[in-house]
Amino acid sequence: MTFSIHGLAVSRGVAIGRAVLVASSRVDVAHYFIEAGEVAAEIDRVRAARDAVVDEIHRVQDSVATMGPKEAPQELAALLDVHLMLLQDVELIAGVKHWITDRLYNAEWALTTQLEVIARHFDEMEDAYLRERKADLEQIVERVLRAMKGAASPVEHPAHRVRKQSQQDLLLDDTVDVPLVLVAHDLSPADMLQFKKSVFAGFITDVGGRTSHTAIVARSMDIPAVVGARTCSQLVRQDDWVIIDGDAGVVIVDPSPIILAEYGFKQRQGELERGRLQRLLHTPAVTMDGEKVQLLANIEMPEDAQSALKAGALGVGLFRSEFLFMGRQGKLPDEEEQYQAYRRAVEGMQGLPVTIRTVDVGADKPLDETIRDDAHLNPALGLRAIRWSLADPAMFLTQLRAILRAAAHGQVRLLVPMLAHAREIRQTLAHIDQARAMLDNRGVAYGSVQLGAMIEVPAAALSLNLFLKHFDFLSIGTNDLIQYTLAIDRADESVAHLYDPLHPAVLRLVADTIAESRRQGKDVCVCGEMAGDTSLTRLLLGMGLRSFSMHPAQILAVKQEILRSDAGKLALMAARVMDAEDPAAQLALG
Repeated sequence: MTFSIHGLAVSRGVAIGRAVLVASSRVDVAHYFIEAGEVAAEIDRVRAARDAVVDEIHRVQDSVATMGPKEAPQELAALLDVHLMLLQDVELIAGVKHWITDRLYNAEWALTTQLEVIARHFDEMEDAYLRERKADLEQIVERVLRAMKGAASPVEHPAHRVRKQSQQDLLLDDTVDVPLVLVAHDLSPADMLQFKKSVFAGFITDVGGRTSHTAIVARSMDIPAVVGARTCSQLVRQDDWVIIDGDAGVVIVDPSPIILAEYGFKQRQGELERGRLQRLLHTPAVTMDGEKVQLLANIEMPEDAQSALKAGALGVGLFRSEFLFMGRQGKLPDEEEQYQAYRRAVEGMQGLPVTIRTVDVGADKPLDETIRDDAHLNPALGLRAIRWSLADPAMFLTQLRAILRAAAHGQVRLLVPMLAHAREIRQTLAHIDQARAMLDNRGVAYGSVQLGAMIEVPAAALSLNLFLKHFDFLSIGTNDLIQYTLAIDRADESVAHLYDPLHPAVLRLVADTIAESRRQGKDVCVCGEMAGDTSLTRLLLGMGLRSFSMHPAQILAVKQEILRSDAGKLALMAARVMDAEDPAAQLALG
């Protein structure tokens, strides 16, 4: 019987194949009390199991190092590093010892109890990326539990040929291997590497979000994926025929011949479309009426520069530097480590500009996850981004010096997030001057940088003259600008449906920022999700935007929309959309 399961669309395209189910990695845990004399032995059991898992991840890392980017994307190596850091988390280790020593829990019970304690901290984080790290923590705990139990990893599943059902024999060639799609409750980075060696055409997981590691790796592999499909792993049976619609976030199980034929056609059309898009790789992004448009890439790691170049990006519009700071239990990267990372990104872009955003952390994104902050009722409005940096001058100056030094190796633009007040601007500029003076005193070479500000707070969008007076360029962070303009917590599912990039107030703030920046001869870019949404490309062009920054995988699709557009005519359309009571309906009319 055909049925569908809905989840989150995280990686585009269609995959059709047989389901390979991965057994849940949950390990049954015994709960019992130990004797006081057994405490040391129980702690040793946990330590030995943890060391075994560390060795296992090191072996996986060694194998990753021998692979190319297609077999093991850079995102996977980074996520393995995250797992290693979580295994050495101070709060996890100290908590387990506490439950064993003070409560006399057995080792497995102590480990799962501390997992629940830390998991609650992750649940309270507003930042979606960090909330997804809870899944990483659960996975490494489960690996330790398996090591304690002597259980094998669930990922050791060989590729196999599957015999096709008769109804599909009419639609698929019997002479080829049947594609396989992976269905699991969740997948760790190590699991992903094991499966990458096989023939899986797509992924489905019960849990996860758009920033979960499964989604990140699926996008980097350009493989269709649906996450957050709830009970999918329980509803789908081994070897069921499954269709993954990565564009709609839908999984279709046991499709009828008609549905299978329809999606087979859609799959072929998607492959043809990707081929056509690849032909645009070296085509300049110019509208039909001759307006040149700059397409840039958003990256998280220095190694992402390679993906940006392959996608035809003309530079990096947003390097999220906080990746270097996260998950280090308070041990911040020093100047040299940051300098080397920024330098790799700059040199990796081969002379193209790289925009490095200063660290965006604080409150919901603490540098030290072992310190819980209960003082702030709404972390999104608390000590974060530039507010955090200005509150910790030593950290801020260290980063600024590293960025300035990296500018000696190429074009660097320094971007400051979440500015809202004139005094914050003055303090920021003073810190940049101080960082230069410190490098001068040390006789260390550095380069010149263009200075930019993020427009992601309504107060900033309404104070543009102040910002344009002090900065060389502006970058509109639409994700936060929408959240703050509409007073919507993106992490709260009960109001997530109200998160609307086409709200008239949002459109007005974005349009006014673009118009005033251009009027004063300053560069302006959109680097939020709106930039990579092809349904909004023509509207942004009509508003006058000529610089978009997005995930590298979105660049060619956005370029295609640009090549098909007449910017002059779109200006009239954009005016109608912004004046409409229902902008979405007006946009649909064109």
